[in-house]
Formats: sequence, C-alpha cells, structure tokens
Amino acid sequence: MRKTTRLRLAGALAAALVVAGLATGPTAQASPKKPTLAELAQRHGRYFGSATDNPELTDTAYTGLLGSEFDMITPGNGMKWYATEPQQGVFDWTNGDEIVNLARKNHQKVRAHTLVWHSQLPSWLTGREWTADELKAVLRKHIQTEVRHYRGKVYSWDVVNEAFNEDGTYRETIWYKTLGPGYIADALRWAHQADPHARLYLNDYNIEAVGPKSDAYYQLAKDLKARKVPLDGIGFQAHLALQYGYPTTLEDNLRRFSRLGLDTALTEVDVRMLLPADDAKLATQAAWYRDLTKACLAVRRCVGITVWDYTDKYSWIPAVFPGEGAALPWDEQLRPKAAYFAIREALR
Repeated sequence: MRKTTRLRLAGALAAALVVAGLATGPTAQASPKKPTLAELAQRHGRYFGSATDNPELTDTAYTGLLGSEFDMITPGNGMKWYATEPQQGVFDWTNGDEIVNLARKNHQKVRAHTLVWHSQLPSWLTGREWTADELKAVLRKHIQTEVRHYRGKVYSWDVVNEAFNEDGTYRETIWYKTLGPGYIADALRWAHQADPHARLYLNDYNIEAVGPKSDAYYQLAKDLKARKVPLDGIGFQAHLALQYGYPTTLEDNLRRFSRLGLDTALTEVDVRMLLPADDAKLATQAAWYRDLTKACLAVRRCVGITVWDYTDKYSWIPAVFPGEGAALPWDEQLRPKAAYFAIREALR
C-alpha cells in the first residue's frame, strides 16, 4: 500500500475516532463523582461536620468546600454569649443567623455552640458581683431567649462547656462560684423547655481517655440521668497534640457513656504538632485521624465527628499555641493532606 493511501486511510480513521469521541466522550471519559466525607459518613449512619466562623465566609473557595464536603456545621464563635448578648437584655443574632442561613442553604444541620461557658463573656456580666438569685435569672433568660430564637433550626446545643478541671473537680467559674453545681442541671432543663426537640450536650476537652476528668463527667451524667434531667449526649472535643500521645482508651470511654443511654460525638477535632511539619509528623497525624474516625464508627451511639474548622488557613491553634499548628485535614491552600485521605479510608 502506498504511503499516500496509508495516510489517507489513517486520516479517515482518525476523523472517525474524533467524531465518535465527540459523540460518546463525556459519558465514556467522565470519572464517577468522588463521595464527600459527609456522604461516606452517612453510609454508617453518622455525620461529618466542620466548625466555621463569620469572617471566613467571604472566602468563596473556602465556603465552596464547607458547603459541599460536610453535612453538619458548628458556629465557632457566633453563638457565644459575648456575640449574642453584648449588653444585658440586648440580643444580637447577626452572626449566628448568618451561619444558620448558610447551613440551611446548603442542606446542612447545625450543632449550636455554646450557651454556658466561663470564657468569652461580656464585660457587663463579668464586671460586677451577682447574688445567686440575680445570676440565676440572668442565666435562665439568656439560655431560653437564645434557644427559642433558634428553635427548630438547630440539631443540638452544647449547653454547658468545659465545666471541670483536669483533676475532675468543678471549674471555679462565675456560674459554679455563685450558683453551685446545680447550674448544670438548671441549664439543661431551661434549654429543653425552650426547644424540646434539640439534642442537649455537655462538652469538654481532655476527656477522650478514661481518667479523672472523664470520670467526673461519667458520674455527673449518671446522676443527671437518674434524676431525669434532659441530657442527650457528651461532646468529646478531641483537641489533640502529637507530643502528648493518642488517647488509646477513647473507644472504651465512648462506649461507657453510651451504656448510660447517651449519644456521644467528637465535636472539635484537630491534631496539632510542633512546627515545622514534616512527613513523619503528618503520617502520624493521619493515623490519629483514622483512629479517631474508627473509634466513633465502632460505637453505635457515637453520632458523628466535627473538625474544628477544616483548613489550617483558619485554625485557632497558631494564635493560642505558638510554634504549633498544621492541625487540620486541609492545608492553608485548601489542599487535602494525608489526614483527609486517612479519614476517607476509615469511612469506606
């Protein structure tokens, strides 16, 4: 066969293939859509969420991932007391509403955070002495006003946040010092009255492992359940650090709270490290994220996992722990890290 004939035939064949490719290419070449973390978690009857904060919501690349990868959102600061009641009796829902509205637009649920805490309180509250009756009235009004405002719009509330010290004694907060330990049961009852359908949690850090602090929560939860106080779950914040070791008794700890008839959740997960990050640290971090995820999946009443924001770009860690960081599954350029792929592996 002559070279020119071969060339003409080859050209005709190439043209036919191009036409066929144009006709069938999009179907033949399209790769299946990769399931999100939320979709993978839903296969196990769990949610996978992220915290967020209002200043970040102008970042369209960030909000794109926030809206597509997760099915639960936690306002990092927008529902705390300093933001919602900056002056006594004067309520401001701007920040909380913005995040709730974004979640509803993206068909996401909201873990509302937090009603009662010792930190980020307005000066009008901390700058004077209160009698027990006065402070009780202030606390009740704040809880019920905020919970009623978001009634029917949130999945759950962190009602009381960080009530215990590391040794299992009560933290000496304005609430405890003035009202005694009963403020916790009161807060749960008032929140339940304002929204009977919201799931109500106590939430704290360094309670992932069995120890004095988690034991204190266990005894408190057992007592509250015995007295029929409306407590639905315990939030394990899971702010971990590589230099302090992994909480190897996490699964057992989750399980013992489940036996009390309580849900559990990993509510503020990040795994920080001493900087600079290197391959070995990132690999260990990935293994911890995988193990945290597997621990939750292993316990039927562990309902879900929330990372404390999803990207190092907006992590709270560097500002609070100088020299530490790289704590989240996406890096500062919103690129997935080894931790992200480890979570996916655990959820398959």
